[in-house]
Amino acid sequence: MRDQPPLTPLHEFALLSASKLAIFERLDTETLKGSLAPNQEHCLKARQDRTMLDGHHRIHILRMRQVDVDALPREIISSKDDLS
Repeated sequence: MRDQPPLTPLHEFALLSASKLAIFERLDTETLKGSLAPNQEHCLKARQDRTMLDGHHRIHILRMRQVDVDALPREIISSKDDLS
């Protein structure tokens, strides 16, 4: 059983930056996962409804590598603190 609900992208894949994806593709899986860990700048952030606010490019790469990104810890952002 997962500790976290499944993540939902705020942005469609077609809107992701190809140059950012190319940079993140060069990083190993553990580095990408570590960069998403809570309590650091640019960590994985999501709303309570599971919509991702930060981490789209890294999550996309990890999904392509068949990593269970829905199980990753994340910082929950309330609507009043929303980054979007």
